[in-house]
Amino acid sequence: MSHENLQRSEASERSALISTTSYDVSLDVRQAADPAVPGYTSRSVITFTAEPGSSTFLDFIGGNVHSVILNGKSLPVGNVVDGARIMLDNLGAENQVTVTGTALYSRSGEGMHRFVDPADGQTYLYTQYEPADARRVFANFEQPDLKATYTFHVMAPAEWQVASNGAEVNRTLLTSDPATACWDFATTLPMSTYITSILAGPYFRAEDRWQATLDDGTHLDVPLALYCRASMADSFDTEQLFALTKKGLDFFNRLFDYPYPWGKYDQAFVPEYNLGAMENPGLVTFTESYVFTSRATDAQYQARANTMMHEMAHMWFGDLVTMQWWDDLWLKESFADYMGTLGVDRATDWDTAWVNFANKRKAWAYVQDQLPTTHPIVADIPDLEAAKQNFDGITYAKGASVLKQLVAYVGFDSFIAGSREYFRKHAYGNTSLADLLAALDAASGRDLSGWARQWLQTSGISMLSLDISAVDGSSKDPAVEGAATGDAGVLGQVAIVQEAVDPVTGREELRPHRLRVGSYDFDADGALVRTGTIETDVAGARTELPQLAGQPRPALLLVNDDDLTYAKVRLDPVSEAAVRASLDRITDPMARALCWTALWNSARDGESPASRYVDAVTAFAAAETGIGVLLNVLDNATTAVERYTPAATRGRVRASFLAAAAAELDQAAPGSDQQLAWARTLGTLSRQDGALLPRLRGLLHGTHAVEGLAVDAELRWHLWHALAANGQASAAELDAELARDTTASGRAGHATAMASRPDPDVKAAAWDAAVHGTGLSNQLLTATISGFTTAPPALLDPYVEPYFDCLRAVWDSRSIEIASRIVRGLYPAAQDLPGGMEPKDHPLVRRTDAWLDANPDAPHALRRIIVEQRSHLLRALTAQAAVGPSSIAP
Repeated sequence: MSHENLQRSEASERSALISTTSYDVSLDVRQAADPAVPGYTSRSVITFTAEPGSSTFLDFIGGNVHSVILNGKSLPVGNVVDGARIMLDNLGAENQVTVTGTALYSRSGEGMHRFVDPADGQTYLYTQYEPADARRVFANFEQPDLKATYTFHVMAPAEWQVASNGAEVNRTLLTSDPATACWDFATTLPMSTYITSILAGPYFRAEDRWQATLDDGTHLDVPLALYCRASMADSFDTEQLFALTKKGLDFFNRLFDYPYPWGKYDQAFVPEYNLGAMENPGLVTFTESYVFTSRATDAQYQARANTMMHEMAHMWFGDLVTMQWWDDLWLKESFADYMGTLGVDRATDWDTAWVNFANKRKAWAYVQDQLPTTHPIVADIPDLEAAKQNFDGITYAKGASVLKQLVAYVGFDSFIAGSREYFRKHAYGNTSLADLLAALDAASGRDLSGWARQWLQTSGISMLSLDISAVDGSSKDPAVEGAATGDAGVLGQVAIVQEAVDPVTGREELRPHRLRVGSYDFDADGALVRTGTIETDVAGARTELPQLAGQPRPALLLVNDDDLTYAKVRLDPVSEAAVRASLDRITDPMARALCWTALWNSARDGESPASRYVDAVTAFAAAETGIGVLLNVLDNATTAVERYTPAATRGRVRASFLAAAAAELDQAAPGSDQQLAWARTLGTLSRQDGALLPRLRGLLHGTHAVEGLAVDAELRWHLWHALAANGQASAAELDAELARDTTASGRAGHATAMASRPDPDVKAAAWDAAVHGTGLSNQLLTATISGFTTAPPALLDPYVEPYFDCLRAVWDSRSIEIASRIVRGLYPAAQDLPGGMEPKDHPLVRRTDAWLDANPDAPHALRRIIVEQRSHLLRALTAQAAVGPSSIAP
């Protein structure tokens, strides 16, 4: 047995028996640059206490175990190693175990990832562990509530940079091998296994430091370092990154009133990273896509800043105080997501952090919360596979949204006071929901148990809408009644109606909402401006708003103005009409973003045809000043075209939007973010429509120029993808482009474009490489799948049955990261609804149901992905069935 999927019950039993004290870990990666060497020597010396006479186990996933020594006695390896576990029997009160083995380098981003830079042939290493991959690097007790101190030693080529959580305290050249050095790092404070970290390779390193004196007189002096691959150093904007880091440290140290405890603060930007970033104390790791080697928009820079603030907040929420088990993953991720946005808003010059949160981050949560697999923020996580799948929009963005609602409910000062007490009481310990509630209860003077039950322990989204009647009490909206005469009318009774059913339990769950309702009308210049606002507590199914009775009917009534709560909002008919006619005239960026979201939800839910959303984007996107919002609505519009528009009209809708994108590209300000956004949209839409391919080729070859548009590496591969998908790019041309761009991102762009070519042999080769081969790294696997799925149905239909046939084998034979990418990415989602067919009767829906029925014993995490992909498909087919007015001519 492999025993890789640790059960919560097993972890609980183990932590009841033992307590860990310290780890001393030695790793020998001096031969990492030799691709023929699959692994490296790993040695763990662990001290721990135990109930005398008890038995437990260590976790280790590696090549082999060489020796196990428990309390001075060598144990027979063949008897004690059972798959991914090392059994330890007859423990004493005080114990020391030493495990030496061979750990394996990874190409999946799990454990110790090894990457060879195609630009210069240099080898780079870094580790990534969450939720439980430290056991791929060194033997340990892999669960978050068994904290310990860590001392790391690394042998590596002497010319490399090597870093870990603790500061470097010694570096010694080996007398027997002067080309090798041994690095010794300072012992850490107590932490969990999953946030330990190692970085090794010929990285470029920049240094700085942050110093501050806090209000209580505490002086802090924190060394700072930044790392990236040497071939990317010219694009590494270290000055800006250090400036953001210092602003964040100043902000969070003062906000939390608990001095940063982890000594140094290194940040490494690493290749082929599976996450946006990871909060390893003293050595935070980020995806190197945040090192912008091509033109990037202000929204991308702001997103990077948000991630940096998110990870920094983790130094307190997650690292200093850690959840006991993955059920309470939200205790770190929801808080960090909220604090990341707060940090950008209060500590930087960006003033659109909460607008982008509302438009992008919450959209992720809304999508996740409408899947059949939705779950409470405080989730039921029975094992590690379930934990891996729960790094999702609920845990991050919904949790952060609910915390924003909590701040509105109890007040910011009480929220921060409770957080400060939480840190002081539980520093270096592990907690659960009850511990946090106790701190917040005390700080706010409120019993939050009911609030927590309704918001944290239920699932699904509340739907909020307005019920408006005329002053005479009739049910007709006064603006509708007065439309014929131009009289906007007077409001009678106005109430907020809440609908909320927990999709998991089927019970009605009417949550409390502290929110605002904004009134918007046209001013003398024709702008749609806020003329009034009401703040109220929504409770139950219906909440009256007597303040609005007798008031003139405004053009727009916006529920959840300023985005205080987490809820889906339906615009009333009059307000929706105003938005569809005048969205570009709403002056407030947040209100405008919320209206964009309301229109998108209407399209996603099949309440209005997707083409109407595309109409709105065509009409108003050019006037959108928020680049983050613009990028999001353009992506949504592309999805609306390709997934939610019926096949019979899709070509016309796409052609109209493609023409609009080309026109906006020409009209956008030269060199602007908006110009780049429209160029990217043009390339994306052209994958399925060849009308403007000559223009794309002209951009690539310089025969067609757009003033101010930088046709750099990233945009070039975007355009090549479109040409290749239409059979207008040969392998020789794509190889020539790769020779021009020898970077890692260039290699990924090449893989995508090559697999995009509409040739059956190309698709067969891509399928075989992704499903049956093991030569693709995580990044190249995703790139190949992206290219494979860019194809007309005739080329992909032959892979429907092979997809379902391979699922169990893929899941059983690949790591969970790689298997998840294959299962999710290759699901044949691009389907059309035949006329007269119910969405649930679509052949692929039925085939998916048949697989689920036939595989009740499949791992829960695998079934979850399939259930979610089925749900996305069913939503798309339902949207295709929506009927209603559209400006696209039939």
